[in-house]
Amino acid sequence: MEEEDTLRRRALAEALEMISEENVSGEGVCEWNTSLFFGARRNALFCRSWFPSSADIKGIMIIIHGLNEHSGRYARFARQLNSCNYGVYAMDWTGHGGSDGLHGYVPSLDHVVADTGAFLEKVRSENPGIPCFLFGHSTGGAVVLKAASYPHIKQMLEGIVLTSPALRVRPVHPIVGAVAPLFSLVAPRFQIKGANKRGIPVSRDPAALRAKYSDPLVYTGPIRVRTGHEILRITSYLTRNFKSVTVPFFVLHGTADLVTDPLASQELFDEAASGFKAIKLYEGYLHDLLFEPEHDEVGQDIIDWMEKKLHASPNHSSST
Repeated sequence: MEEEDTLRRRALAEALEMISEENVSGEGVCEWNTSLFFGARRNALFCRSWFPSSADIKGIMIIIHGLNEHSGRYARFARQLNSCNYGVYAMDWTGHGGSDGLHGYVPSLDHVVADTGAFLEKVRSENPGIPCFLFGHSTGGAVVLKAASYPHIKQMLEGIVLTSPALRVRPVHPIVGAVAPLFSLVAPRFQIKGANKRGIPVSRDPAALRAKYSDPLVYTGPIRVRTGHEILRITSYLTRNFKSVTVPFFVLHGTADLVTDPLASQELFDEAASGFKAIKLYEGYLHDLLFEPEHDEVGQDIIDWMEKKLHASPNHSSST
């Protein structure tokens, strides 16, 4: 049953890019591709890439999506990056999009971190000498931040970009935090009723909300026990270790975000030891910054920071 569901989702993921291509025809030429990448545990992960057809690539962005969504949602942002001569890769986590696993189930976010590092290594081997950035949204931001804490991954990176990162996340109810460690071992796939955040607005654009929650590749069921426990575990670790962050980063957050905490992003910026870092808080914006009405401006802010990082001296030592 799980394998059948994976194959169904993979077929949908493949078809999605064809639909996207039809919808943007005439808006600039890019070359896109889909492939399978075998992760740290030899599980098949669905990947996408978008490249400008005729340009010298100045850098590469690798996109790690948020919980319950998938890489295909970032096609518009990828094309915006393409228009500025950046190549883009994206990977669906285990249990997400067209990748192996039970839909919406993440047995370990450390596995996702390891897969992210392995994917980055593959991308670098295919694009020698081209600077690479990692982008993570929400829980994907937590994954990217933890990945960049490992020296062998950090040394492969020009910098990281975090939108609405999941930091200092608290359980929906204190009892959930108390029983989650044990429950996640006994019944890891059990769905916690009432812990579905679907009703919380994540964009001020009604069309973006409709598109997200009618997307068959977006998981809309209640969160599974192990998945929830993994989020609490990784965000707790990251919050305790803000001071040890040294990777160059740009963190972006909406002040009206109801899913993750913009104050935690501010704490990350204030406490991190990174020599090259930046933060932008968007007044009144919600969680899915790249799906807000001002998505083009948010995308341009990210591109501007990448340009600034590429032009900075390697020995740059002051905050931005």
